Amino acid sequence: MVAPSPRKRKPQTRKKRMSARIVEEYQLRHEKVAGIDIAKATGMICLRLPPEDAAGKRVSKVWEAGATVPEIEVVAAGLLAAGVELVSMESTSDYWRSWFSTLEEAGLQVQLVNASQARNLPGRPKTDKSDAQWIARLTEMGMLRPSFVPPPEIRALRQYTRQLLHLTQDRTRCWQRLEKVLEDAMCKLTSVISKLAGSVSGRAMIEAMIAGERDPQSLADLALTRMRPKRPELVKAFTGMRFEDQHAFAAAVHLRAIDFLDAEIAALEAQAAAHVKAIPAAWGVDADGTTGPDAGLGPDAAVLPAAARLDEITGIGPLAAISLIAEIGLDMDRFPTPDALVSWAGLAPVADQSGPRKGRGKKGQGNGYARRLCTMAADSAAGTATFLGERHSRLASRPGGGGRRKANVAVGRSILIIVWHLLKDPRARYRDLGPDHYARHSDASRKIRGHIRQLEAPGLDVTVTPRQDAA
Repeated sequence: MVAPSPRKRKPQTRKKRMSARIVEEYQLRHEKVAGIDIAKATGMICLRLPPEDAAGKRVSKVWEAGATVPEIEVVAAGLLAAGVELVSMESTSDYWRSWFSTLEEAGLQVQLVNASQARNLPGRPKTDKSDAQWIARLTEMGMLRPSFVPPPEIRALRQYTRQLLHLTQDRTRCWQRLEKVLEDAMCKLTSVISKLAGSVSGRAMIEAMIAGERDPQSLADLALTRMRPKRPELVKAFTGMRFEDQHAFAAAVHLRAIDFLDAEIAALEAQAAAHVKAIPAAWGVDADGTTGPDAGLGPDAAVLPAAARLDEITGIGPLAAISLIAEIGLDMDRFPTPDALVSWAGLAPVADQSGPRKGRGKKGQGNGYARRLCTMAADSAAGTATFLGERHSRLASRPGGGGRRKANVAVGRSILIIVWHLLKDPRARYRDLGPDHYARHSDASRKIRGHIRQLEAPGLDVTVTPRQDAA
């Protein structure tokens, strides 16, 4: 019996996958580059160099280094000796900061890249070494878009303004916890006082309760100015409360924390204002051309200081103006158009289209600090007799328009566009269009005159007669 011959297998064609070989076929933009995959205590560096001979491939040198400043300085010296043109690194938490600053100070051109753009291809092994090689390959072909990293003086200002925001949030939490203490003691003071924070009368009543006062009428008599007519309601709020020793101790702790945070916040505000005055790009110019930290504050100034220019915008105060400068910087060349700045801040919808389907698109992530400042300024402008206030009212009242939240985003976008123009041209000044801007531009008589001028331009004689049935 003859044994059956083994069945021949049909050769299988391997599916084509995008690989590093395909990437190698792209045109090179930089001959000598480096990519760094950053961790907390180390960094994996990949140095990409030209081929050693005419027929060879490009050379990759990969090594690991510590993340301390002396070790990064050694890496910087090696990259400079190799003639590296560009260094790319992922924005990994806050670990990139020491690498970026040290390499930048050494004289290297460094770019920070969003991790979503430097992500490795799906299906490939995920290691620190392969990630560093991938970042280097994308860098040499110019396929990475650098993130915005402001200059050192603006980064220092950010440290002040962001810490100021965090301490303000901590203070708000202390007031909220104090309100919880009062509720636990069955004291309904916050039902009468709409806002406990900043209330002089409320503070006096709580301090009296901590000191041992429990009589509702005596506590209500501590009300001042506009709170005095509410004394009968305050008596009801204090009647039946169970404010014990543990509540007094907790309330005293929260008040001490609030006082401490008030002092720290005031110091930070002064420090941020002083730091802005020390930045030459933020200085104003007097009418005679004199510039300096205190220039540009007169009524006939040629150029206002940068913070004063932004302070003129409806809804933006002095502190918000300084905080915006800390987030977006003073050099608007980094953002070629106002739309680029709006998109960077996350106030523009992201495109969502596939074939005939077009989605509405959600707004991007962007810079959360700048977005928060603009939407808060828009919320402050709501209700004012200004163009921005009227625009906010029109958008908030639009049927199906999303209400106040979407109006804040839309008006915040308008505010950021105004900020771009004021920083792009230092001589520009904010001028409010007025709350009647929409009414003036939608006035019927103005439209009629405009149409008549258009018809008369070709040489026609136009006579307009109102209809008898017109309302």
